[in-house]
Amino acid sequence: MNEIRFYLSLFLRRLPAFLLVAALVSAVSIIVATSLPPAYVSRTRLFVEAPQIPANLAPSTVNVSGAERLQLIEQRLLTRANMLDIANRLNVLEDQDEMTADEIVGAMMARTRIRSSSGRNVASLMQISFEARSPRLAAGVLNEYLKLIQEDDLNFRQARAGQTLDFFEIEVDRLSKELADKSAAILKFKSENANALPDSLDFRQKQRANFQERAESIDREVYELQSQRKQLIAIFESGNMQGELGEASQAQKALAQARGELASSLLLYSETNPKVRLLQSRVAQLEEKVKAEADAAINASGEELPENAEVSNPALQLRLNEIDRRIERLESQRDSAEQRIAVLTENINKTPANDVVLDSLLRDYDNIQKQYNTSVGRLSQASTGERIEVLSRGERLTVIEQPAVPNRPTKPNRMKIAGAGTAMGIALGLALIFLIEFLNKAPRRPEDIIKKMDIWPIAALPYTRTRRELVMQRSRKLALILIILVGGPITVWAVHEFYLPLDLLAEKVMNKMGVRW
Repeated sequence: MNEIRFYLSLFLRRLPAFLLVAALVSAVSIIVATSLPPAYVSRTRLFVEAPQIPANLAPSTVNVSGAERLQLIEQRLLTRANMLDIANRLNVLEDQDEMTADEIVGAMMARTRIRSSSGRNVASLMQISFEARSPRLAAGVLNEYLKLIQEDDLNFRQARAGQTLDFFEIEVDRLSKELADKSAAILKFKSENANALPDSLDFRQKQRANFQERAESIDREVYELQSQRKQLIAIFESGNMQGELGEASQAQKALAQARGELASSLLLYSETNPKVRLLQSRVAQLEEKVKAEADAAINASGEELPENAEVSNPALQLRLNEIDRRIERLESQRDSAEQRIAVLTENINKTPANDVVLDSLLRDYDNIQKQYNTSVGRLSQASTGERIEVLSRGERLTVIEQPAVPNRPTKPNRMKIAGAGTAMGIALGLALIFLIEFLNKAPRRPEDIIKKMDIWPIAALPYTRTRRELVMQRSRKLALILIILVGGPITVWAVHEFYLPLDLLAEKVMNKMGVRW
């Protein structure tokens, strides 16, 4: 009980300070509550509508989630340029001409409230409200907001779809040019290495084998002609020219016939054919027989004439000249065949390296072709998505509640402002008393002396005032309280009326802090 009486006495002692703070704050809040102009709030609601064409049939190329889309809308709406433009066109704020651009933007944002809601399997909704000094102005600002939102959203989606389409058009053109360049490079390489390409390797190997076989056949024919020439010379020297000159032996005739049959068969059959093998065996036997006859004739003569030596027999000389011409033609054919074999061998040796280069070119071409095909498919999808956005068949913003003109003021709540201000004044007064007493370390009771000085007083004698002193003290305190209770509100009212209207001050503070009552 003593503690309560003690703290009550402290409160009564500091009552003027408490009343000063509480009265001033309460007076300010009451004057502000009564003088604030009425405010009208208009609201609108919109949501993100699902695409009209199913995504599995023709997807749009603008893939933005509902929450992200609403965030983008909010950020693009609350730009400095938009706030200034709307405020200047509609003259939204009072005394707007005296405000700076930053103050106008802050005031517009403070009066704008945007609330979004979205989630999985939940419609993406947005509610926008605006506070203005008149009903039509509040609805007019919201209409401007809606116009900006719909235009910006439409332009954003169409621009995004158009950019996607432009990208794939450029990509298709680029890949088309790369395909043409790579195709030209492949064609040039094939033209420059037409005789050393891997696809004709088997043909060239067979061709080289045929020329090698032809060269061997020519060597055999040359050897046979040389043998025949030696045989004729040997017969001439032996004196047995009668009935033999100008005619070939039976073996030579048979050899010529067999060779003709072999050549005819090779045109129809392969070398592994039994008939061809039989003819080859017969030709080999006849060649051995002709060679043996020529060797026998040479041995019989015992001496061999030089190759270009002339004989006295005109018929023999004519026959020898014919054989020499045939040998010369065959040797020329053999040289040509050997040159051809050398060229084919060189081309065959180049083929592996050309194969590697050509494979690299073809691999690059195939990779570019795959990229081109993919880009063409995506270009088709981008074109479809662009048409969807141009025709507004994809996701779009739909207004489900148009801005309405409010028929009565929504703000301020004057009773709430006055009550909150009075409560704040009382709280500040109590806080001031607590602060004063907390900072005052002087002892006031015997207990304080014991705690502070650690001594036990014998007795505590209070200061006793006379009746006159008590009357004077109470009169001064009562006068001070009356001055505070009457003079404080009057002072605040005078400042409001003659110096700075408190409602304007409160308006500036709210604009600065970005809050509204």
